[in-house]
Amino acid sequence: MLDYILIQAANGLVIGVMFALIATGLTIIFSILKIVNFAHGEIYMMGGYFGYYVITLLGVPPFPAVLVAMAITFLFSIGLERGLLTPLYSPRIERKADYGILITFGLSVFLRNIAIILFGPFPLRPPSFIEGSLAVFGGLMISYDRLVAAGGGLLLLVALIWFLNRTVWGQALNAVSQSRESASIVGINSERMYMLAFGVGGALAGGAGALIAPIYSLSPSMGLVPDTQAFVIVILGGLGSVSGTIIAALLLGISQNLFIALLPDPSRGPSYANAFGLFIMMLVLLFRPTGIFGRHAVAMD
Repeated sequence: MLDYILIQAANGLVIGVMFALIATGLTIIFSILKIVNFAHGEIYMMGGYFGYYVITLLGVPPFPAVLVAMAITFLFSIGLERGLLTPLYSPRIERKADYGILITFGLSVFLRNIAIILFGPFPLRPPSFIEGSLAVFGGLMISYDRLVAAGGGLLLLVALIWFLNRTVWGQALNAVSQSRESASIVGINSERMYMLAFGVGGALAGGAGALIAPIYSLSPSMGLVPDTQAFVIVILGGLGSVSGTIIAALLLGISQNLFIALLPDPSRGPSYANAFGLFIMMLVLLFRPTGIFGRHAVAMD
């Protein structure tokens, strides 16, 4: 029984790392642009498809294909931000939060349906990173693809933390997230930071999609559940807190997998997974309304 619990916790860690990649991208976009991106799950989905076609059409090996998919998703996200969100920065738009919700929600529906047209409704799966499984915990198996996804995700999270804390661009993003007016005084172009934040957030989601594709396969609706979980994680970790988001994602991934595994009827567990996350969120918010490491959010002027 202990071996079974440990393997489920390991699988939960893999899921938690993927949740962390998606949710940190959502956190960065919210903390800089001050809008909720309802199309984030669809950008995650597009990143998975970008990785698949980079491998199958261009012959790029699976490992470099993840980085190529992230680069494409970065440019794709910047294009979306430039084409659809620039009215947010104009004083002519009075209700900016409402505009952001309507645009990103409409974009999510559009991307999901265009994916059905372009990629088809049937699941697709790229080749494995490494074939086979590793025997752990008394003979129970964990696939190499899961280990690669977890390791690659952790490397991307470490790179993100280094970028935010050790580079000029990362420090500029942090300055804009705290005060756009103060950042402008010291010469930081806020609109450029909005574009960078949306691109980085999209690249993280796209990287998660490319890493998870060999494990669960790709479909146009694959972003719906992770998107919901990402919103839960962002609220749990605290709006605008990258470190809180990462911690909340790992805790939720592990605890959710253990919850599913320990149910008397594990076959029904996935049906309750989203409800479990929402239940944990409600418990945390009862005692800490701002989340684990949250700070008070400010709406876009």
